[in-house]
Amino acid sequence: MIYLCQMQFSSSLLESAVNEFSRLPGIGKKTALRLVLHLLKQDDQQVQQFSEVIARMRKEIRFCKRCHNVADGDFCSICANSYRQQHTICVVETIRDVIAIESTQQYNGTYHVLGGVISPLDGIGPDQLNIESLVQRIENEKTEELIFGLSPNIQGDTTIYYIQKKIQRNPVRITTIARGIAFGGELEYADELTLGRSLQNRLPIEKYMNR
Repeated sequence: MIYLCQMQFSSSLLESAVNEFSRLPGIGKKTALRLVLHLLKQDDQQVQQFSEVIARMRKEIRFCKRCHNVADGDFCSICANSYRQQHTICVVETIRDVIAIESTQQYNGTYHVLGGVISPLDGIGPDQLNIESLVQRIENEKTEELIFGLSPNIQGDTTIYYIQKKIQRNPVRITTIARGIAFGGELEYADELTLGRSLQNRLPIEKYMNR
């Protein structure tokens, strides 16, 4: 079936639904139309459940008071798990990176989600990230190892350097994931095997910064 560049809809309700779906990242008008037409084929109960789950997620989801990961309560399931290595912190940029690392099943510590990386060109400075709460965690929780799991690009390296200077007085071992990921690559797009090996073969921060 061939669609013209300018879609013509016989229903304003259908058009509105397509427009809303197309606002999602990575979803174009054609994909949005396919999703909406799929929903039209489902029974009312399934569509109602779908909409309720999305609405409930947006209304009730919270962010962990400790690591800023998504949570159902004050703390996420990782921070609340006593079997995790609570004195090891992996610093990541986004929640998607937490999911990527967890999928490798090669890491059993905790996380700290910065919410981004330092990028002056994009107007993002240290004060806009969850850096101060990380520094407080390290000081209060007697962290033994801090693993930088940031994407290996200029912004990631700048963020590593800044945080390293902020915590240099703390007796904590600082490492970073190995360079199995191409320079400039996004952590979330690395395959599980490569990411898992990068975690296992992590480098002391001095060796990484002096590469």
